[in-house]
Formats: sequence, C-alpha cells, structure tokens
Amino acid sequence: ARIYRNRGLRVQAFKCGPDFIDGMILEAATGKPVYNLDLGMCGEADAQRLLHQAAQDNDVILLEGVMGLYDGKPSCADIAERFGIPVALVLNAKAMAQTAAAIAYGLYSFRPALQRAGVIANQVGSDGHAKMIKEALPADIPWLGAMKYDAQLSLPERHLGLHLAQEITDIDQRIEAAAQLLGQDMPLPPAVHFAAPEQQAITPLLQGKTIAVAQDAAFCFTYQANLDLLTTLGANITFFSPLHDAQLPAADAYWLPGGYPELHLAQLQRNHNMRESLHAAVEANKPILAECGGMLALGERLNGQPVFGLLPGHSEIQPKLQGLGTQHATFPVTNDGKATIGAHTFHYGRFETDLPVIAQGKGKYGAGEAVYRHQSITASFLHFYFPSNPSLAAQFFLS
Repeated sequence: ARIYRNRGLRVQAFKCGPDFIDGMILEAATGKPVYNLDLGMCGEADAQRLLHQAAQDNDVILLEGVMGLYDGKPSCADIAERFGIPVALVLNAKAMAQTAAAIAYGLYSFRPALQRAGVIANQVGSDGHAKMIKEALPADIPWLGAMKYDAQLSLPERHLGLHLAQEITDIDQRIEAAAQLLGQDMPLPPAVHFAAPEQQAITPLLQGKTIAVAQDAAFCFTYQANLDLLTTLGANITFFSPLHDAQLPAADAYWLPGGYPELHLAQLQRNHNMRESLHAAVEANKPILAECGGMLALGERLNGQPVFGLLPGHSEIQPKLQGLGTQHATFPVTNDGKATIGAHTFHYGRFETDLPVIAQGKGKYGAGEAVYRHQSITASFLHFYFPSNPSLAAQFFLS
C-alpha cells in the first residue's frame, strides 16, 4: 500500500474479516480510513457497495486477508472469487526455498478459479535465497518480490493482536522502511470491474441527532462503515475521550465502543468528573450503546477495580479466549420487521451480571453473546455492524 501511495496513486485498503487493529495499521500506510469486508457479518451486498465506491475514488484497491486463504466460511478465497479479485500470496519463506514455490502452487491449485496475482516471499535471508524461490515458481505464477528479514520491522503484539497504530510511535518509519525493502517496482494488480450495487433507500431516522463516540486508547474499536451509516441516517458525529475529558460533550446519545479499558484502569478511575457525567446522562435518559470494553468500563468493577458503575455487574479478564467469531443478534421486531443485525465478538473478558437479556447472538456453534438493557444503556460483548440493519442500528441511539 505504501509503495503505491509513494508513486502518487490513490490507494484504498480493506481488511477481510471483522478485525479492527489491522485496519489501523493499514490506515497508517494509506492515510485513509479502512473498511472491513466480511461476507458473513457484513453481507455480499455491502461488500459490493464498498468495492464499487472505492473503485470510483481510487487507483488501487488492496484487500488484506485474514488467517489463511481458505480458512473460515466464508473465507478470503470466497471474497476473491465472488468479486474477481486477483490473489497475491505472501509466504513466510524462512528456512525454505523451492518448497515455498510448491506451497504457492498448491494454494492456487486448490481452487483453480482464483486469479493468480503472484507471490511475495517474506523473511528471505538473502538475494540468493529469493532467487531460488523465484526460479522454482511455475511459469503461470508471477513473482512480485521478496522482503528480507529485519527484526526492526516487526510490530509488537498482545492478547488481542498487534499494538494499536497510535501506540507505535515510529509506525510511519517502519512502514516506509518496509516499502523500501520490498522495492519500488511492485507491479500494479490487474484491473477489476465492480458492478454497481442496487441503491438502498435509508430513512434518516437520526436526523438532527448528535451522537458522541468515545475515541481514545481505551475505546477505539469502531468500524468506519458504522460512522458513515450514522451520518447517512442524519446524525451529527462528535468524539470524546473517557480517559482525558472532564465531562461528556452535549449530545442526544453516546457510544462507548470496545478497546482496552483494562490497560487504562488507573486513569479511568481518576476521572471522577467523567463518571459523574456518565451517570447524569443515564439519569437524563440519554441512550448509551456500550460494546465489549465499553460494557466492561460501565460495570461496577473490572479486574477487581472500581470503574464507572452504571451497569450492575463485574468483569474479569481471563487468561483464555472467551469469545470469537461472527454472530447475528436477534432483537424484538422493529417497525419494518427486521430484527437481526450482524456482529463480531473477540474478547478475553467475563462479565458477571443478573441483568435481563433482551437479545441473543447466534454463532456458528449455537447461542452466542447476550445483549443487556439497563435503564438507557444497551450493552454487549458484541461489536455490531450497523449497515447490516440500518433501522435497527438507529434504535440503539433513540430513546
């Protein structure tokens, strides 16, 4: 992405799957907000709309995969085949040479319908190492380049994945160094035509409403498509920081998305004015949507420490993963009869509460995450994907 951007090309990056953090790294590389493509959570029509729009405004579209090419259902390969997108394989070539070419051949042959963009060999040891891989590739698999191993380019990780882009102070320098290491002669991918989607009529249910969204190091997991939809629904979006601001901004509704409140407990506890401001918002019956880390921060205690205390219950971060995957949550029927919304869960938290469950997520293996309602607060471990049901998403922010 940075290589193409350095050439003066307009680059739009997408993240396959529901992940937030990788998209932040891609945003640092492209200088543009990144959108997610997930045929399970977002739906095929949404993916078509996003790709078609990106094609109107950009020279290059790049999709970063998730897990392996064929992992999951739907997989990255499913997205590529459905929209005719060529697949570039990025292979870890450490401690192998010709075998990397065999792996590339096997991956492409596993589904012959996939278009072959070519191979990038990662973590090669030398120019000679890269040459062995290149020469072993079949003639119908293009060679795109190689990246030599450089420990300085590795990005730090923790329990939910990479560190946030904003936490890596030299992120831009690392991306630029990686681009220089890969080389500036990366060929352009083949052109792809994305058909225009059917126009979706969206009623401006939030016209004239102001929605304040928490955005800082503790609360940062928001889909750009969600923010776009709120604007399309007529809302005015403003942002605030539960870590740094003394009070909530004036708004009709509030949204605390997921993030890492457990890493910022001391600072959250010191912000007594924000706690009082949140309590005042609930007393004024202002709708609040709290997702995952946002929900944990609104509870009484997190990891044994007092937090904002708006939701009866306490939470603990567990050593093992507690929730992962795409889910669809079904709510009581709305005016247009649509009661289900796509969502994603990925967390290590456990929330103990006696709050009534107003909706239930459903995943691949049965019952999923609960959705709770307390006073004016809607809370869940789920990260909702608003465009999958615009009218239902609007209800989160209406009294």
